[in-house]
Amino acid sequence: MLLWREKIPADWLPKVLANLPAVLVDHAHLERKAATTALVLEKYRDLFGRVEELNAIAIEELQHFGLVLQLLKRRGIPFTEPRRSPWISGLMGSVRQGVRVSVIDHLLVCAFIEGRSCEKFQILGRELEGRDDELAKFYASLVESEGNHYATFVLMARAIDDAETERRLDFYLDLDAQLIRVPNPEPMLH
Repeated sequence: MLLWREKIPADWLPKVLANLPAVLVDHAHLERKAATTALVLEKYRDLFGRVEELNAIAIEELQHFGLVLQLLKRRGIPFTEPRRSPWISGLMGSVRQGVRVSVIDHLLVCAFIEGRSCEKFQILGRELEGRDDELAKFYASLVESEGNHYATFVLMARAIDDAETERRLDFYLDLDAQLIRVPNPEPMLH
């Protein structure tokens, strides 16, 4: 896993715990977007040989989306419109144009989203114990999957160009640190 250059802001966890319904809706949208993104990655020539892996990720993300939708339904929380994440938008805005550099950047942005999800799901799994055991177990159950997706995306990028992937990992670690420090008043996962 990455050695982040910036910790999650101290106000993130209290904000999330105080607004779990909004966070669950945000989580549902993130899972849906993750499934869609895995399919979008299949457009890149350098990933044509990885289509089955990308399909498997898309299917798993759709399954997670379904699980979150079930949680929303059981809890009487309406599925509402998505909210824009400044952190994700900042990462996505850095994806360079040009086929080979674009695919590497896109893969690394996906890896960072999965990596931060893994980290935050671990925290939620731990912090929700005794407060909301159903959610604690749910978030703990997603940690391994998020970590596997993170690793898969990084390995795909390395297989295309290891040296460029290493340079861009350094870039994205700096960008993540910069973006995560920007205050976000919204209760969101990212």
